[in-house]
Amino acid sequence: MIIKILDILRMLIVSAVFFFGYRIGYANGYDPIAQLHFMIPLIIVAIAGISGFEGVMFADKSAAAKGFEVGSNYQRQSSIALLSYAVIAVITWFTGWGIKAELTIFFAFIFFFFFSGINHAVDAVKRKNYRWQNINRPFITLLLITGMIYPVVMALKML
Repeated sequence: MIIKILDILRMLIVSAVFFFGYRIGYANGYDPIAQLHFMIPLIIVAIAGISGFEGVMFADKSAAAKGFEVGSNYQRQSSIALLSYAVIAVITWFTGWGIKAELTIFFAFIFFFFFSGINHAVDAVKRKNYRWQNINRPFITLLLITGMIYPVVMALKML
């Protein structure tokens, strides 16, 4: 049950971040840097932070929910890596290192999730593991990338 709650929480937070992020971006003309400054750390914390927390605190339940082996050291390493994205996103935001640093952590995060989505899709097809996480991960990752393309491209044009 806790795994489903965390899954729903991730989706709700990211949806709210997109809603408010686009409102912030278009508040006075269009400011993609303000939009991304708001969105990047919150998206990374919501997805990577909650996923990392889930993997560390509820490793066995999380693995079972995804149809993966329970007790894997790789799962623990992946969870720690996810937590590191979230911590660095927060540090970058609080220290005010700017949009280049924020985009750097976002690109590292999205690179991981893009290939994680491919991994989940392959697992779904190859092992017929049609669990919710395997089916939704590729699509949710593509939705996330699609929603971030415009502000990222516009911010890069301003640099």
